[in-house]
Amino acid sequence: MKNEKNVSALNGYLFLFIILLILAGSFIMFIRTDIFVWLLLIPIAVFMIRGLILVNPNSSKVLLLFGKYVGTVKKNGLFWVNPLYLRRTISLRASNFDSERLKVNDKLGNPVMISTILVWRVTDTYKAAFDVDDYQNFVRVQTDAAVRKLASMYPYDNFADEGLDEDITLRSSVNEVSEALEKELQERLSMAGIEVLEARIGYLAYAQEIANAMLKRQQATAIVAARHKIVEGAVSMVEMALEKLGKKDIIELDEERKAAMVSNLMVVLCSDKDVSPIVNTGTLNH
Repeated sequence: MKNEKNVSALNGYLFLFIILLILAGSFIMFIRTDIFVWLLLIPIAVFMIRGLILVNPNSSKVLLLFGKYVGTVKKNGLFWVNPLYLRRTISLRASNFDSERLKVNDKLGNPVMISTILVWRVTDTYKAAFDVDDYQNFVRVQTDAAVRKLASMYPYDNFADEGLDEDITLRSSVNEVSEALEKELQERLSMAGIEVLEARIGYLAYAQEIANAMLKRQQATAIVAARHKIVEGAVSMVEMALEKLGKKDIIELDEERKAAMVSNLMVVLCSDKDVSPIVNTGTLNH
């Protein structure tokens, strides 16, 4: 047998009542008669007590008889089974696992720190009990392996200025990365009878040795992008100013003075600090 088999156990309340009757009868025989049959009834009652099992909600009991898998009891309540059965409890509840922060290399070779949050549960008790040694440890080890593989498939971030423009990155493509992680984990954990309910990145950052350098790089990229926007706006404003002055015949400027005016406006509009103008109290020629 390679798959889970659901079995129905006998009513535990009925057998509990029978056990209590046997114990009560042996006690009465001990008091009122000299017959030592009660000495046999007590071991029988104790043997029957061992057959009682309690199955809590979202839990299960895997039953074994001399090393052979008999079946799994998933229905919750009090039941009675063969006292010779060995029983192993396996939880069917959803479990949450937060992996350790691993240091791995992304697709571009940059070291990053990454961890994942996994929500999983057992769906096949036979595979969880017998196909792997310790299914909980199996989840931890395979999760770490899947995260390492995932990190090597995608870059941490885009570097469009260096011609490295990826569609999916670890930082920005949260949904795509989570789907890929769930698929990878489901393939790895299916052999243990485990269903992946959710998997997502819990922590993501550059490793300490390159974090400062990458932060400066991101700041420089942001500054360059901002400067690009400022220059575009300044050029538009200068062009508009020259056009307005020409249309309204406010003043006529030769090419040299236009160049000087453009230079001054660009300095004023693109400067990091407020410009302190020098007022010309003479003529345009001085």
